Amino acid sequence: MAIDADAAPCWLCRRPLGRRVEWHHPVPKSRGGRERVAVHPICHRTLHATFANAVLARSGADRDGLAADPAIARFLDWIADKPSDFHAVTHRRKPR
Repeated sequence: MAIDADAAPCWLCRRPLGRRVEWHHPVPKSRGGRERVAVHPICHRTLHATFANAVLARSGADRDGLAADPAIARFLDWIADKPSDFHAVTHRRKPR
């Protein structure tokens, strides 16, 4: 599926998308999710490092609810001024 990277922001951080785009299922595919949203690779990894699929199955479609989580809120504050193609190692947490 092609998207206009200039027009579509990242679903999680709302920054413009860069050259690399990944597709995230807000409700995991393994839990019946069909919808896909465009995200930065670092945002995608952060979501999966923070939340277990069971949590995403219950509330993954609620972007604002996920963004309110303290760990995600800290990440969003940190990433806000980074360039679209910025990437850093995502430390694996024990997903909740």
